[in-house]
Order: sequence, then C-alpha cells, then structure tokens
Amino acid sequence: MERRTQADRDAITIEIGYAFVSAGLAAGLVFAAVFGPAPVFDLSGAAHRILAVAGGILAAVVFVLRVTHLLWRFARRPEDDGR
Repeated sequence: MERRTQADRDAITIEIGYAFVSAGLAAGLVFAAVFGPAPVFDLSGAAHRILAVAGGILAAVVFVLRVTHLLWRFARRPEDDGR
C-alpha cells in the first residue's frame, strides 16, 4: 500500500469540506422550499408542523445523498498518470 502524498491528503480534505458545505446549502434550500409557504401563508399549527417535519426529513435526505455522491465520485476519479 502506497503512502499518500501531502497533495493527496490536501485534496481529500478540500473535497470533504466542499461536500459538507455544498450539502448543507442544498439541504437548506430544500428545507426553505418545503417549509417556506408555512409562515408566508400563515398556515394552521398542524400544517406548520407537517411542513417543518417534511422539510427536515427531505433536507436530511438531500444532505446525505449529496455528501455520498460527491465523495463517491471523488473516490472513483482516475488516478494521476504522471502527465
């Protein structure tokens, strides 16, 4: 097993950071899109809670899928061929 170079370790760190930041932004947008109508249209308490829960669940799913997709794609990138 080869030791990783500093450049490889830096690339992994940056990719993990990017995956988490972009997943957080995507999850926030999904939550806002689902929950946004509740305060705007002054919905009842039950509808407010349902949208909050649905937005939270969808945001969590989007977060996990985004992180998984980015890190899986990074792990499967072609190795540097020395060019």
